[in-house]
Amino acid sequence: MGAKQFNSAWTKKDSAKSICLFFLNFIILVGMASAVLLRNKWSYIAAYMQTNGAYYIYALICMLLLAVIMYLYFFFEDRDVLRQASKIWILFLVLDLYFLAAWLMGDKINIYARPVAFVPLMIFVLINRKAAIFMNIIGSLFVFVTDTFTGSVGVLQVEYYSSLIMSFTAGMFAIFFCNKVKTRIRIVAVGILIVVPINVIILILEIAPILGQSEPITAEVFDRIFQSMGYGLIGGVSATVFFLALLPVFESVFNTLTVFRIRELTSSDARVLKMLKENAPGTYNHSVMVAQLAEASAAAIGENVDFARAAALYHDVGKLHEPGHFTENQGEYNLHDELTPELSADLIRSHAKDGYTLIRSNHLPEFLADIALQHHGTMPIRYFYAKAMKMSDGEINIEDFSYLGPKPQTKLAAIIMIADASEAAVRAAKAKSAEDTERAIRAVIEERMDLEQFAECDITMADLTKIRQALVNTLTGVYHHRIKYPSIKYKRTESGAKGERD
Repeated sequence: MGAKQFNSAWTKKDSAKSICLFFLNFIILVGMASAVLLRNKWSYIAAYMQTNGAYYIYALICMLLLAVIMYLYFFFEDRDVLRQASKIWILFLVLDLYFLAAWLMGDKINIYARPVAFVPLMIFVLINRKAAIFMNIIGSLFVFVTDTFTGSVGVLQVEYYSSLIMSFTAGMFAIFFCNKVKTRIRIVAVGILIVVPINVIILILEIAPILGQSEPITAEVFDRIFQSMGYGLIGGVSATVFFLALLPVFESVFNTLTVFRIRELTSSDARVLKMLKENAPGTYNHSVMVAQLAEASAAAIGENVDFARAAALYHDVGKLHEPGHFTENQGEYNLHDELTPELSADLIRSHAKDGYTLIRSNHLPEFLADIALQHHGTMPIRYFYAKAMKMSDGEINIEDFSYLGPKPQTKLAAIIMIADASEAAVRAAKAKSAEDTERAIRAVIEERMDLEQFAECDITMADLTKIRQALVNTLTGVYHHRIKYPSIKYKRTESGAKGERD
């Protein structure tokens, strides 16, 4: 579920780095699997490999094929995963943990008690839905290979196949049920829901001998069926328990922005936002308004609405460094009246870099820091540039009065740039109609297009049109015309309240 986009071409260096890291992780996984599967056989390893070595080698070849297929899938279908070392580590660490949990719970409890939906849940939240669907298949096949060819769990052969189908089915149900889940507690409900397909498969497996009349119907048979279904319940719920326990660790270690973490970072209790509300209330209120505009704009062009809201709330946190330098936090006194335009411009533009530094120093996601740095691009600070031109007879270098960039690198960064400027422009213009609002927003977008602020992101003219319409609709609703209320003073009399025109 990451928001960062990449515009650079895939190079041979990228290929070499991704292959090395990918297969390093694969070797670690296979080494761990081998250690587990051969754990009781080291004393007679030579004799064991003489009789069972072919099966063990066959299992290794199958695992290698799965790793190659994994790499090729991401290379052709989702190459951005391979560009980021953190995501490769996430893929394999999740597989490592699932393999260990599957072995421990299958060996110590029951094969049906395995946390079968753990891999798709983690990958869905930490990377994306497409990767989760694919990794659900890989995780199911990997455990099936170790079961089938090494006999890792002493159960009937048919139960290996049932475990494979159960793992795949439960994982797919988990992905589909989680599509709109945005709180951690609802994941528990998902764990209970995926018990249904797990127990249906268990019931079919256990009842088949009865229907085939190969086994008499006794109380012990029903006890065995209910016991197996109880293990299925453990398998479904344990997947969500492991998910809830380990997700915060992955979020912290890999600094990943998930839908759950977004909700925590955008709550009123979030540390940086709380500081913004207390120390720069004008900036905070502006950010809340920009968040509403960013949500509408992101929805209009199919971008992640939650990411847009988070980016908008944090885009101006750099103003915490010196809140009084910015108009929305000032009273009647404006310190810029006593400063040169050059110094004022330098103080104003520093908030973009200060925001990046503040976000990174608080160990918040890089995505938020990047947008804080990019949301003004290389735009000139118009007020102080105009002031300098009035005060000087010579030529003024516009770069001395411009933000330092970089320009927006993603669609979401472009959305924040437009929403931020549009909110200020419409408020300053005191727009009273949809036409006035549309005119102000169009001017904002056209000015940024003229200055090539969108040259480094993949936003299109169609996107900009949809964003403009969404902003007009939203801002017209916010700054709509109100009737002027008559001035009346109310007095309390013995017969009740009485009003008199002021």
